[in-house]
Amino acid sequence: MTKPLPDCSTRRMLLAGTVALFGLCTLRHARSAPDEHATHRAEVAEAAQGQVRRSLESYRVPRVEMRDQHGNRVRFDRELDDGRGVILNFIFTSCAAICPVMTQIFSQVQSKLISQGDKVHMVSVSIDPEYDTPQRLLAYAKEYHAAAQWDFYTGTNDASVAVRKAFDAYRGDKMNHAALTLMRAPGSQQWVRLDGFASPEQIVREYRAIAR
Repeated sequence: MTKPLPDCSTRRMLLAGTVALFGLCTLRHARSAPDEHATHRAEVAEAAQGQVRRSLESYRVPRVEMRDQHGNRVRFDRELDDGRGVILNFIFTSCAAICPVMTQIFSQVQSKLISQGDKVHMVSVSIDPEYDTPQRLLAYAKEYHAAAQWDFYTGTNDASVAVRKAFDAYRGDKMNHAALTLMRAPGSQQWVRLDGFASPEQIVREYRAIAR
């Protein structure tokens, strides 16, 4: 059984209590997750402490079919190669912990970029495609006031896994989801990877540095 979407007041409480939420998440995984998830628990603990790890990576976007929030069937690699820079994250709409925080951060990034006339494709990929239909993604997008430059994608489970693995973001179960932001300049094959809760200001600053 899937969890219902939290209401707006719940989301605001979650956003205000990011560190506390991650402390609980870390404790839960420490009690229940097998030893092979020790690395993930360390990443969660690091994110809870407000640390962001930056790295430069080369990824090959897989040629898989996805569906956007409007129900359009698209090829994902072409969606990310339309002449614009890309800022990307992974979410799922029934998430009650890190996803509302990450999506609120993206909403603030969008506002900052639009106000300055930046041309960038913001991309949020669902890691729960069985539940996250295009209709649910569209409702989620509207809740966070996503503009035309911000798209949400779902697809088959195989397609979702392929995209996550391509970006070294696959952690098995969706509850092992970690905060991650990826960005690429127009025409570049190099990605800036930010592991942890990067602030809207940091994301905008990093993107503008590579998009010059």
